[in-house]
This record gives sequence, structure tokens and C-alpha cells, in this order.
Amino acid sequence: MATTLPPTAAGPGRTKTLSGFALQKDRVDRPEVAALIARHHKLMRDTSPPESCHVMDASELGEAGATLFSLSDGAQVVGIGAIKQIAPDHGEIKSMHVAAEARGKGASKALLTALIEAAKEAGFERVSLETGVEDVFEPARGLYLSFGFEPCPPFADYTHDPLSVFMTRQI
Repeated sequence: MATTLPPTAAGPGRTKTLSGFALQKDRVDRPEVAALIARHHKLMRDTSPPESCHVMDASELGEAGATLFSLSDGAQVVGIGAIKQIAPDHGEIKSMHVAAEARGKGASKALLTALIEAAKEAGFERVSLETGVEDVFEPARGLYLSFGFEPCPPFADYTHDPLSVFMTRQI
């Protein structure tokens, strides 16, 4: 059920500038990207119990057919995020992460803007996500709310989990 983003989206070797950051469609096996995915994966595994942790590692993102984007500040990859198709008109944001040292500079807003734009260009009418309830996830939940995401019931293959927050928005 994977979708391919249209050629107008940033692609490997092609960058798009957002709020001073360079965005490109990327590969999970590019060393700088793989390192940030691994960092995100470890943080999520350290923060949530296994039964409530829905993070995907690099190989799982690839196997799921997710379209991955990287966000760079100069030569340094500071953010990653992916869109995975879950229905013909519905996408899910997966593994959105901005490196701690890049937070507070607008990178999260730029990356989320790009992911929503990519979902729209892919023809999705809705985009959803799952995040945690713990305090460490409060900034992320606030960001999603500020972008028009609203709490929703579990979607796709998710089930009710007291440690998960499900959010969605029309695009």
C-alpha cells in the first residue's frame, strides 16, 4: 500500500529550503540519517515500555514503505521524519525526531510543515500520528496541537493504550 511522493517533493539529491533548513527525501541507510534514526529509536525505547513503544528502526521504516525525509542545518542532519500510507487517503507520521541540540530553532516546525506538505502532495486527505503521554512528549504534543492535530481514537493497527496519544488532522 506504499505510495510514492510526486516529483515536486524534495527527493534524494534535491533539497528544498524551509525556514533556513534544507529538506530532502532521503534513504534510511545514509550514515548521517541512520545515526539519527538509531538515536531516536534508542530514546523511544528508553522512554516507553516495550508494549507501548511503536517506534520503527531504519529497516522497519524501509519495509513499511515509509517515505523518509531529512532536515539539515548546513552539513549536519538535525531532523528526520517519515510518512507511511495507511489507507488510500490517509497517511501516518512516523519517527519524527529533531536532535536535542537543534531544538528551539524552528527545526520541528519546519519538519512538520514538510511532512504535512508531503502528505498533501501524496493525495492524502488526513494525516495521523501516535505519541506518548509521558512528560518528555509534552513539547511534541504541543507542537502537533498548534498545527491543528486533535486527539482521536486509535487508527490503523493501533489499539487503546493508556501510554499512547493518538492525533489526527484533515489536510
